[in-house]
Amino acid sequence: MFTINMVGVTFILRGINKMEINTRGVFRKAVPILLSLLLVFLSACASRSGPEVYHDPNFDMASVRIVAVMPFENLTKETLASSRVRDVFMNMLLSTGALYVLPAGEVARGMARAGIEKSTAPSAEDAVKLGGIVKADAVITGVVREYGEVRSSTTMANVVSLSLQMIETQTGRVVWTASSTKGGITTGDRLFGGGGQPMDDVTRAAIIDVLNKLF
Repeated sequence: MFTINMVGVTFILRGINKMEINTRGVFRKAVPILLSLLLVFLSACASRSGPEVYHDPNFDMASVRIVAVMPFENLTKETLASSRVRDVFMNMLLSTGALYVLPAGEVARGMARAGIEKSTAPSAEDAVKLGGIVKADAVITGVVREYGEVRSSTTMANVVSLSLQMIETQTGRVVWTASSTKGGITTGDRLFGGGGQPMDDVTRAAIIDVLNKLF
């Protein structure tokens, strides 16, 4: 009986040793994957770090009733990116009911009368002059940094990145700035594949984020 028990114990111990060896092997294989995921996560966090909103503490935002949204600057390869984003932004800002957004045609005529040469980056004097012509309390300018598809290996997704600023037309000073980046390739897309969200949805998400930083 004693011999049989010893044989059984020896068999069990050998099984435990094999399990430990297999566990070590699985762990060694998992370490590079875990490290890669950590680097992807840290990289994603770093790309969205930094200040994304500024409010002039001495300015009463409630005093702004009428705004003129000037043409956005386009830093992307998509020719119509800035006009598309501006159009969606104007409609969504108007739909909040908090401000009256001047029509694009009226803004264009006002810029022509004011003789503004660089519509995407007006000077303080330009903003004051335009505000006086179109009777706007503030001017909003913007920059579209990214718009369209981004790819990584076989994975792709849509991304929108924009920055906006509001210039008060009494003094020409900047009273608000905000930026937002939405969409892009997520960790889940890299691991499990996926095409991301439609361009319209990503654009709306970025603008909603910016508007939340305005009000």
